[in-house]
Amino acid sequence: MPVFERLMALLGLLVIGVGLRITGVLDDSRAARLNSLTYYVALPALIFISTYQQSITELLSRALLEGLIIVVVATVGLAWIIHRNASTQYRSVALVQSYHSNLGYLGLPLVAATFEARVTAIASVILGIVSLIQVPLTILILTMMSDANTRFHHELRRLVTNPVLLSLLVGLAVGSTGLAIPSVAATGLDALGTLALPLALLCVGSSLNVDLSAVDLSATGWVVALKNGCMPALAWGVFSLLAVKPATFTASVVMFGTPTAVSTFVYANELGGDEQFASLNVFVTTFISTGTLFLLIRLVS
Repeated sequence: MPVFERLMALLGLLVIGVGLRITGVLDDSRAARLNSLTYYVALPALIFISTYQQSITELLSRALLEGLIIVVVATVGLAWIIHRNASTQYRSVALVQSYHSNLGYLGLPLVAATFEARVTAIASVILGIVSLIQVPLTILILTMMSDANTRFHHELRRLVTNPVLLSLLVGLAVGSTGLAIPSVAATGLDALGTLALPLALLCVGSSLNVDLSAVDLSATGWVVALKNGCMPALAWGVFSLLAVKPATFTASVVMFGTPTAVSTFVYANELGGDEQFASLNVFVTTFISTGTLFLLIRLVS
């Protein structure tokens, strides 16, 4: 399927998710079960099947690690400067949503559906490394800039037991040790992994809830500029200078070109941020990413 048609299909699934929520088909209970199926089954299966045949030394390089850190830190620094004069009500959310990427529910499944297996395997590693950076950073920023009572250490414990990270570690361990996996099990996991993208998009769509009243459109505009434009542009420049292999370059640019993660809305709700503003930013960056990701995929291809 051509890239444009694939992205239009993704947008269609997002719209279907929104429609299912509005009509009540995906109520809170059903949406929670769908999210659990995606988070605990489909995504871990996709990550494992993408990495279990390759050694960690083949996927993780010093240049990749350095590049990921540089891009995240540079984007956070720019966001801090740009949002320093934003309304106190929106500042913390605008800051974290400018860099916190939707790597799991959109980035990795999209890469898997678009590129070859090696690119997908590297994208899985990127998901694990960047999650270990952006999730604690987001929790720390929201906790420090609000009156949240949620304990920072409690949130970090949730990160350690993250099924996405655990499946990545298991997959890399199997690949590095050369342990054989029965073909029946591999086939079943591969089938489950193919469900990750459609299920994740339905989850994202069902979670989008936009209230356009009393929002800071300027702050949202800067979030879009940083997340959809600046971050992938930084990734392009940084990984070009680092002269990484084509598969690493492709995976890095596309993964950083993903929109703001839906989880930032959850964190904002739990840690004292403005949840309506967070929901708007997730919706806008996700909608615009259908165009920006199309451009990025065409360019790196």
